[in-house]
Amino acid sequence: MVDINLPFISLLQMGVKMVAHRIQQYQATTNETTVVHTKYGQVKGVKRKTIYNHNFYAFEGVPYAKPPIGELRFRAPQSPDPWTGVRDCTSSGNVPLQKHFVLGIIQGSEDCLYLNIYVKQLKSDKPLPVMVWIYGGGFRFGEASRDIYAPDYFMERDIVLVSVNYRLGALGFLSLSDPDLHVPGNTGLKDQLLALRWIQENITSFNGDLNNVTMFGESAGAASTHLLMLAPKAQDLFHKAILQSGTALCSWVEQEPKNRAYLLAAELGYRGENIDKDVLSYLSNVSASKLIRVENELRQPHERDERVFFPFTPVVEPYESELGLLTKPFKDLLITTWSNEIPLLIGFTADEGILHHYETVKNPHLVNELGDCVAVLPKIVKQECDMQKCKELGLRLREAHFGPVEPQYSKHLYQYLELLGYRHFLVDIQRTLLARSAYASHMPTYLYRFAFDSPHFNHSRTLNSGYCIRGVCHADDLSYIFYNANAYKLPSNCGEFKTIQRMIGMWTAFAATGNPNCTEIEPIQWQPVETNDVENAQPKCLNIGEKLEFITFPHKHLKTWIRLFTNDNLF
Repeated sequence: MVDINLPFISLLQMGVKMVAHRIQQYQATTNETTVVHTKYGQVKGVKRKTIYNHNFYAFEGVPYAKPPIGELRFRAPQSPDPWTGVRDCTSSGNVPLQKHFVLGIIQGSEDCLYLNIYVKQLKSDKPLPVMVWIYGGGFRFGEASRDIYAPDYFMERDIVLVSVNYRLGALGFLSLSDPDLHVPGNTGLKDQLLALRWIQENITSFNGDLNNVTMFGESAGAASTHLLMLAPKAQDLFHKAILQSGTALCSWVEQEPKNRAYLLAAELGYRGENIDKDVLSYLSNVSASKLIRVENELRQPHERDERVFFPFTPVVEPYESELGLLTKPFKDLLITTWSNEIPLLIGFTADEGILHHYETVKNPHLVNELGDCVAVLPKIVKQECDMQKCKELGLRLREAHFGPVEPQYSKHLYQYLELLGYRHFLVDIQRTLLARSAYASHMPTYLYRFAFDSPHFNHSRTLNSGYCIRGVCHADDLSYIFYNANAYKLPSNCGEFKTIQRMIGMWTAFAATGNPNCTEIEPIQWQPVETNDVENAQPKCLNIGEKLEFITFPHKHLKTWIRLFTNDNLF
């Protein structure tokens, strides 16, 4: 599967293509505009055409909060001020301030709390199901824009699609322990929560059914969705959820906030004591672009070894407050959460670990120095083991993935990427399934495995590995639910087009009814997971490949990973 001798496609060229495409894409507007009334004022949208020439209405850059600048930096969002007249929402608004994931340039704005609404028809016999999209990007980059998440494929169906911008990095996830400062963390999640409240207040004006809202996301967007499923304040704001390659239990989601704000301030030039009030004062007066530029330098050597990628992510908030969202350990919230009463669709890609291909080829020592594999043990496992026990568990992992030899880059690149797929995604999806089986077994949970291996349309794999390998990388499923700057019109008889139709059919059927079965996948019947299968680490899933199959989970090392955990720390 892996051929490390083939040349890489230039990541820089791909990044330039995506940036340049912003200027050209979506000139397919009509002259028809329309005005809709919201609680805060009137907004003007425009009728557009999809890549397949279907009409839809687009309202972009609609403010759902006040600009989070000045005293609102790092703090919970506030509802927007009303406006007079008609606000022009016929083109994209600001995207969140971030460091571009390919080019490394700073882009976006602190003033980013806007959402986009896309709908095929503004009037119908019944209001339409609403789907709320939360983008991924490790809580460090991402944007709700048509360059990455264009609504074309969804706009062939009778739904309302809403995509939400939220704050990233330190601007969205800085946490301080002093309750007088009102910066407990999770501000980016609170942005999403306020957007959901805005949707409840206004979506009927866009022909949406406020009682039939599905929240869905990929990677950090899936983790965000799951975290809001655990948050009491999100109850009744959405009624179904889709988690694509991410959950609240994933190892990269929760980070310890201790000293993180101080380390950021020190990196920026602060020379004072580690006192929250003084640190916040300093960070509040640094330019936002400078703050974003240096935050990724905060990873400590042990965090690099442990594959901790993002310094600012969700936290268990350090104190209770009126604006608090998640003040208990995420794992504990699984037991009594309100979302145990809603349907869930969850899944992953066949080769999640390809996400790390580019980094690994640049740094072969990551494989050669893996040793006893202790570094890649889940954090929650290591916290409850002494060094001898950790080494024993690490060697158990090494034996499973590499056999009786030490890992070597030249021989074991694919096995290493497979190991990372388990480490960052598969084991924690299984833990989430176990929690659902224990606490929500009366509600359906549908599991999928996305395995469609296109040589030219799996855009995430191309971005992360060029054309060096085949497989279905983390985020490759996004190419089949959203049009993007690297996509193009497909012939209707090709596998890629058929996969798009299947994905959109299942996702919108689930949004409408809580059941993903639809005409596009007949005669396959996608059944919810069963408790006994999940407990045996052999859940049944819909395998979405060249053909559809309802199969037993095919990843053979899952039991080895699950046995690393004790009953107390499993879920």
